[in-house]
Amino acid sequence: MYKGGNYIWHNGQIVEWEDAKVHVLSHALHYGSSVFEGIRLYITPNGPKIFRLQDHVSRLYNSAKIYRMEIPYSRADLTKACKDIITQNELNNGAYIRPIAFRGYGEIGLAPKDDHPVDVSIAAWEWGTYLGEDALKNGVEVCVSSWQRVAPNTIPTMAKAGGNYLSSTLISTEAKRLGFDEGIALSSSGKVSEGAGENLFIVKDDVIYTPPASSGILTGITRDTVVKLSKDVGFDLKEEEINRESLYLADEMFFTGTAAEITPIKSVDRIIIGQGKRGPITKKLQDKFFGLFSGSTDDKYSWLDSI
Repeated sequence: MYKGGNYIWHNGQIVEWEDAKVHVLSHALHYGSSVFEGIRLYITPNGPKIFRLQDHVSRLYNSAKIYRMEIPYSRADLTKACKDIITQNELNNGAYIRPIAFRGYGEIGLAPKDDHPVDVSIAAWEWGTYLGEDALKNGVEVCVSSWQRVAPNTIPTMAKAGGNYLSSTLISTEAKRLGFDEGIALSSSGKVSEGAGENLFIVKDDVIYTPPASSGILTGITRDTVVKLSKDVGFDLKEEEINRESLYLADEMFFTGTAAEITPIKSVDRIIIGQGKRGPITKKLQDKFFGLFSGSTDDKYSWLDSI
């Protein structure tokens, strides 16, 4: 059992953690036909708040739409369920929320019929920074993976779908096997794409760059947050294709993601980035981001949702 996880919302009911079960012939288990989200709960001076809950729920439905998967609950139902599972698990010290919708037990053929059942579950547990609490300050060591991201016309990268993460597993597993903390993938055209489970930003000459959607990335919600915060601060930010060698020549670099938050990168392929530690622009963005939860950054976009 994950820390703090005692109950799971499963197909409209809150059940014991160990009772949230699916059939071994579920379509998603065989073909990866699931869509999911990762959402964070933060403790703020005004009580626990879920970060960008509505945006995450909307993306879940958009991912399902791409795969012609009809989620049998309304957005209001799942929004409430995310809050209910936090309350039920008494997660008062921050939490990670994982909603997932998937094609369940029905026909085993690849092309599901319109009436194929779609199951929905929502779990929540305590989970710290994905790449380590120490990494937020000191950064991580990464490598460029031998595995590329899929081309946009093979698997839709705008969908946060379970099957897509087979690619992520290959990238991250390879990186860790070689002694790195995480891997970066190139796109099918040879340009920089993203980390195994994170979006990527580089800083060069006080300009922030991040790969565009056309580079085979998942257009992350934390990525969008950083784009908006960068503009609020007055930084120059550009979405454009990035060559691999630009990684080595960057002044700063960092990952973003719900799990990773904003994690600095101190080296790529054993080449030190900048001073080999968190840079000043990265720190400024971290301060603005985490300030949303400490109260030092104004929630001007109404990103914080009360339980």
